[in-house]
Amino acid sequence: MLKALLITTLILFYSWNLSFQEPPKILIIGDSISIGYTPFVEQKFGDAALVKHNPGNAQHTGTGLEKIEEWIGEEDWDIIQINWGLWDLCYRHPDSKVYGNRDKVNGTLTYSLEDYESNLHSIVSKIRQISDAKLIFVTTTYVPENEAGRFKKDPKKYNKVAKSVMKKQGVLINDLYKPSIRIHKNFGIGDDDVHYTPEGYEQLGAIVYEFLNKEIQ
Repeated sequence: MLKALLITTLILFYSWNLSFQEPPKILIIGDSISIGYTPFVEQKFGDAALVKHNPGNAQHTGTGLEKIEEWIGEEDWDIIQINWGLWDLCYRHPDSKVYGNRDKVNGTLTYSLEDYESNLHSIVSKIRQISDAKLIFVTTTYVPENEAGRFKKDPKKYNKVAKSVMKKQGVLINDLYKPSIRIHKNFGIGDDDVHYTPEGYEQLGAIVYEFLNKEIQ
């Protein structure tokens, strides 16, 4: 009788303890594309995970190097998802009247492939110095033909470099580029803009959610 009571008490204790465990914590770091899909990722997880995006726009890898420690902070993240690319491969000129001073004809490239590679290596190393989180890199999304500051072919080049870095660093890769082509053609803002309608961000978010959800199981 006493043994049965003890077993029942232990079961109740562990069940109670498990019910009060914090949900997995996921930090998403990235540019405006990730800002667009993060609310849909958060919505899909509901109470099953705490999903946060870094404050503001993570811009290019130079910004990442400067602010990565600040973004991670003291939180004990289970997963940190990162992406840089669209800003790195962008050409800008101070005299351009296009939003963001984008100008792929007369502008200057933000970061070369070599600098992009070096910066990614440094960012991953910095993260690992301060966090034990599982790392995931999301590839750069589609660039339409008439985008003012970016060349359509460049995401493939930058993604190839990023994949090489992440494989060497043992970082998981969620290749969002391929599905983003289809999604942008159906739900992109236009053939001169890298951004998406809410429906487009929802579809991107569904892909990101599925990948993250598998990794927290």
